Amino acid sequence: MNERLVVICLLAALVFHQASAQSLLHRVDSMLTVNYHKGDIDTSYIMRPTRKWTIMARLNVSGAKIEAKGIDNGLHFDSEMKADYKSTLSLGVSYLGFSLSAALNPAKLMGKYRDYELNFNSYGRRFGFDVIYQDAHNFVGWHDHEGMERIELPDGLLKVKTLNVNAFYVFNSHRFSYPAAFSQSYIQRQSAGSFLLGVSGQRQRATLNWEQEMQLKMTSLALGAGYGYNYVPSQDWLLHISALPAFIVYSNTSMIFGDSRVPLHYHFPEVIITGRGAVIRYWDNIFLGASMVFNFTNTGHEENLALHNTKWRFRAFFGLRI
Repeated sequence: MNERLVVICLLAALVFHQASAQSLLHRVDSMLTVNYHKGDIDTSYIMRPTRKWTIMARLNVSGAKIEAKGIDNGLHFDSEMKADYKSTLSLGVSYLGFSLSAALNPAKLMGKYRDYELNFNSYGRRFGFDVIYQDAHNFVGWHDHEGMERIELPDGLLKVKTLNVNAFYVFNSHRFSYPAAFSQSYIQRQSAGSFLLGVSGQRQRATLNWEQEMQLKMTSLALGAGYGYNYVPSQDWLLHISALPAFIVYSNTSMIFGDSRVPLHYHFPEVIITGRGAVIRYWDNIFLGASMVFNFTNTGHEENLALHNTKWRFRAFFGLRI
């Protein structure tokens, strides 16, 4: 009799526990749903997806280039170095705005890609940012000096560590959506644009072992404004383009070549320009698209030494909402 009573009590406790857990999950889901759809937006222009889950597969490709132009002993010179492209495959899952993803670099696994790169971005309705860190040793390129034959620069001579940070504020966030173009957590229903306010920064350390060792340290901070536009030609398409030029307001650059320190003075205008573009095609709960982020930094002057840094990332993606 006692054994039956114990079994009944255990079954009752299990049922109560399951009911409590389901009730708790239901309350949490309701709170997340309310928060997900909450916001000061004009729903005739932008809206949240009606389905709670989004599954996305992405192909990411990124590259970097450094150019140097100037005058050495009265003669012009021009150099260009490019890093190997980095390609990754990733799979992400999002539930009511909370996302989790994992990425894989096939070339890294096979030992063909020796660099390290970290990309982290967040696109909110009002605020957003991109953070890119690259530790690259695989630059190849050339050096062209006036009166001399062009010299090919092989892999391994240049080592560069670069940190790029770009943050922006969207003024017309109730009608214009950056996430609709870049994270697909919103849907742009009608064409709209917005003025943008931005802050950009770059920190770079480079070492070139060629004839004499060259070391470069550069820190730049820039403020600027730009404009972004989401064009919706039909309910099945979204095209985005934006530009955010920023003028460098703080610059600290030092360069040592052999035993000599090369003066690198601030020369207006020095700029950091961030450009973005995207195109998306929708089919009910399926979407397919591509996006690109482009970053260009110009420091110095060609009468002495000018440095041009270019960093870009291309992304192709396929998504399913359920």
